[in-house]
Amino acid sequence: MRALFSLVGLLVVVAIVAMIAKKQVQAVAPAIVPPAPATADAPTVQEQSRAAQQKVLQDVNHALEQGAARTSDSQP
Repeated sequence: MRALFSLVGLLVVVAIVAMIAKKQVQAVAPAIVPPAPATADAPTVQEQSRAAQQKVLQDVNHALEQGAARTSDSQP
C-alpha cells in the first residue's frame, strides 16, 4: 500500500513538473509571424545587403574621422 501511494505521488509530481515545463516553453518560444507579402517596391536581399554594407562603411569612416579629429585636437 505504501509503494502504491509513493508511485501515485511520484506520478502526480511528474505531471505537475511537465505542465510547468510546457508553460515555460510556450512562454519563451518566439511568436510565429507570417511573412509580409512580397511587393514590387520591397528591397531584395541583395539590395538589403548592399545597404547594410554601405551603412557599415559610412559608420567606420565617420569613426575614423572622429578619431583623427581627436588626435589632432589633443596634440599641442
